[in-house]
Amino acid sequence: MFTSTTTAPKSIAQQVLRIISKRKAIKPARLRVTSQLDRELGFDTVDVVDIILELERSFHITIPDEVPLSTVSDFVNYVASHTPGSKAA
Repeated sequence: MFTSTTTAPKSIAQQVLRIISKRKAIKPARLRVTSQLDRELGFDTVDVVDIILELERSFHITIPDEVPLSTVSDFVNYVASHTPGSKAA
């Protein structure tokens, strides 16, 4: 289960989790902040790129290629800190 140790607003965290879980039809309850997308959840590079593209569309942000995103919390924290109007921005 996702237990928030991030500073992300709950609504942003929930949207990011929904996008990640939808990619592989994983129940959001299976996702933890420390879940490694590749090792633990079986995501490959194409899956991660698709998640990034969906996050960019949904949150109107740009995620550069060099940003290290390997865990669920990496995605949540990046989106929360770069989303316009977010408290964490």
